[in-house]
Amino acid sequence: MTVRVALVDDEPLIRRGLAAVIGGEPDLFVVGEAGDGADVLDLVGRTSPDVVLMDVRMPRVDGIAATRALVRAGSPARVLVLTTFSNDDHVVDALAAGADGFLLKRSTPEEVLHGIRTVARGESLLFPDAIRELARRHVRAADPVAAPGLARLTERERQVLGLMAQGLSNAEIAGQLFLGVETVRTHVAGVLAKTGTRDRTQAVVLAYRSGFVPG
Repeated sequence: MTVRVALVDDEPLIRRGLAAVIGGEPDLFVVGEAGDGADVLDLVGRTSPDVVLMDVRMPRVDGIAATRALVRAGSPARVLVLTTFSNDDHVVDALAAGADGFLLKRSTPEEVLHGIRTVARGESLLFPDAIRELARRHVRAADPVAAPGLARLTERERQVLGLMAQGLSNAEIAGQLFLGVETVRTHVAGVLAKTGTRDRTQAVVLAYRSGFVPG
């Protein structure tokens, strides 16, 4: 399938570079660009992207607020946040707002393409060590979020969520638990339904923020 991509960054050179990388791939297509988060809702409404590459820092409306607006509007577009520093506290805020993962701006072209395809197929670009530590710091600094849906998880679903929080893919979880990949997908779907989260990234964020995964 062709993945439709929208680029949102206040630096034209970065947008141009990303467009050049993406444009060379037969399964990826840049459908539009914006230079500020204030223009995201209009851009997404006009172009219907599958994935939005979103800069976290922009002058008028930042990527966190723009991501939150997309989620509130019910957009199905998945958001991949771009940030300069892996220890940027804004990354955790963006994930909590509804982003599906993050990329460093110094990522290689191959990493960018992998990230786009990963979130486009419904998985998440989750928590390298630096981001996992940010999530833990975020949990320690804030009151735990109530998450009654977690109590409804089966033991197997709790195991799956714990492995999701480690950043494991469905195939890796299947290997750890000696299950089929389709069975893991079923358990992931159960986790999302019971916790009321829209995707696996948000389920993992909730796991950290609720204290299900110790900080």
